This record gives sequence, structure tokens and C-alpha cells, in this order.
Amino acid sequence: MTVSIPFNNLALQWQEIATEAGADIAELFVNSAFTNGRYVDTFEREVAQWLDTPHAIAVSSGTAALHLAMLASGVLPGDEVLVPAHTFIATIWGVLYAGATPVLCEVEEATGNIDVADAARRVTSRTTTIIPVHLYGQPADLGAIGALAARHGLTVIEDNAQSIGARWDGRMLGTHGLIGCYSFYPGKNLGAAGEGGMLTTADDAVAERLRRLRNHGESERYIHAEVGYNYRMDGFQGIILRHKLHRLHAWTERRKVLAARYTAALSGLPLRLPEVRHQDHVWHLYVVRTPRRDALRAHLRAAGIETGQHYPVPNHRQPCLAYLRHDPAGYPVAEAWADHGLSLPLFYGMTDAEVDRVAAAVRAFLEPG
Repeated sequence: MTVSIPFNNLALQWQEIATEAGADIAELFVNSAFTNGRYVDTFEREVAQWLDTPHAIAVSSGTAALHLAMLASGVLPGDEVLVPAHTFIATIWGVLYAGATPVLCEVEEATGNIDVADAARRVTSRTTTIIPVHLYGQPADLGAIGALAARHGLTVIEDNAQSIGARWDGRMLGTHGLIGCYSFYPGKNLGAAGEGGMLTTADDAVAERLRRLRNHGESERYIHAEVGYNYRMDGFQGIILRHKLHRLHAWTERRKVLAARYTAALSGLPLRLPEVRHQDHVWHLYVVRTPRRDALRAHLRAAGIETGQHYPVPNHRQPCLAYLRHDPAGYPVAEAWADHGLSLPLFYGMTDAEVDRVAAAVRAFLEPG
């Protein structure tokens, strides 16, 4: 099978930034600012300005960001943290690394985001934190989440790995809770050339501790105030991400155009299309749903079209979490998302004609006759 339409094509992004970024990379090798350093500092300042937040702290990955968010927000062993059952498992790693217990919650049928009513039923005396995941590019219901947190004294930590640039009530996601966590995994809307992550916060003391924790717990050179981690971002990633950041708004607007074209072309089919329910959407993924998912995926593969699955195994069925003894029957919506979801190609640089070809192949499979 020859791939004619990939699921993503990151080379197109590099082509746009190659000249400018290449000059900075050459300079990097001259001044040896390989770890943290001037390029990471500049990237942090520009992200903070763009997100309109006082502090942006770059780290080595989105998983590192989630781990440090748990520590800096005061999550302790034995605490319970509310997380959606339908998310990439990195959301849960941060909880486990801190020694806390993830409490999996059902998700919304329309969006796949955390079901706040279900989360409320799972609050106990040990619950300290809730992590809404802004899934696929769309905000979770921060209004209901904020009300739940206020009612029970919970800390809100936003997992904004997939939705950088989206807004809730006019404010950027990642700036509503105590801490926002971001992933710059290459395939994200803002992706590194490797791994990278970030945390945002308006709390000065939390920001200071996050910076200390990412750098071996150093309070000053060779003085380690607490157990820390080597979670620093390297200068190369700071360069790549900074040059992409300058283009992110335009790239996001193009993603919105492509998503709208998909929706128009696929309407009327026996296929569940993505729904914009919560104010904004930056279209990290375009996920359709059908009980015939596997057959549709095979049909598209035969036509040279790559697709993705996000995520085919819900977290209550992950072997590493079996000790939590979650009842699979308690998560029918998460199960349906896992069993029926198919991510169609959607990336900056994709053409209208490519969207039309994907849509035509989907229609050929689903339309009668």
C-alpha cells in the first residue's frame, strides 16, 4: 500500500521555519546554550506574553510538566486526583509519580472531555485535585469544573497538551487553574523536534518551585533545597518552538478551515462528527465515530490514507492500572469513544483537495450502494 495522504506531515512546518531557525541553530553551537539558556528563556517569555500569564516554565516533556504540577500543587501520597478515563495515559503518570491515586471519571458523550457530574459523584474526603483534559483541541467545561472545585476545595490542574491557543471565556486555556500543563510532542499543534513541555501559573511561589524542581532542586548553584529532577528543556527545542510559536495562530486558523471542510463534506452520513460544545476548538484532531471503525480504517488504508486512533484502550482497561479495580461497566461512554473513534488526517499544510479525497473515500465506504 502506497501512502498518498499521511496522517501528518511535519516536514511542511520545518520548510516554513528552516531559514530562520537554521541560523539560530548554527549560533547555538557557537555559544553552547544547550540546556535551558538564552533560547529557552526567550521562548518562555514569548509564550507567557502570548498566553497572557505571568509565568511560563519550559520542561523536557508534557509528562514532566504533569509530574511537576502534582508536586508543586501539594499533591501527596494517598491523595486522590480526578482524571478522565478517556485520555492519553501521561495524564495519569503525573498522579502516580507523586504517589497519589488516580480516580477515573466518565467522559462527555459529545466531546470526550471529563463528565463533571460523574466526577462530582466520585469525590471523597481524600480528593484534593481535578485534572480536566482539554481533549482534541476543545476546552473541557471549565465553568462546571470551577464550581465543583470551589464546592469541595479542589485544586484545578489543566492538561492542555492538545489545545494550546484555545480559549474559555476569552482567556487562554492553561491559565484558569493553579497550573497549566502543555506537551510539545512533535505531532501537537505546537510541536518540538523531539520532546518538550511547559507549565504556566500566575502564582509566584509555585513558579519558583517549578523552576527549582525541573533543575535538580537547586535553590542556588550546587545547593539542592529538595529532591529535584532533570526536566530541563534543551536550547535546540527552544529555538524550534519559538519560530513555530510565531506562526501558530495562522496555522491554527488553517486547521479550523480544514475541519469545517471535513464537516461540510461528511454531513448526512451514518457517522458521528466532532461537535463544538464548549466555546472554542483548535482542532488538534478531527475524530469521527462509527461502530464500523476498524472496517472504515482498513478501507482508508487500502486507499492510501493514513488514520489514527486516540485512544483505543481506555485507562480503566490499562493493565498497569488493574490494581485500582475499576469496573469497566462504569465507563460506557469512554468505552464507546475507544471502540468507535477514528482520527482523520488533519495537519497544517494539508490541502483542500486532500481533505476532499479523504471525505470522498469515507463517503464511498458509508453511503448505500
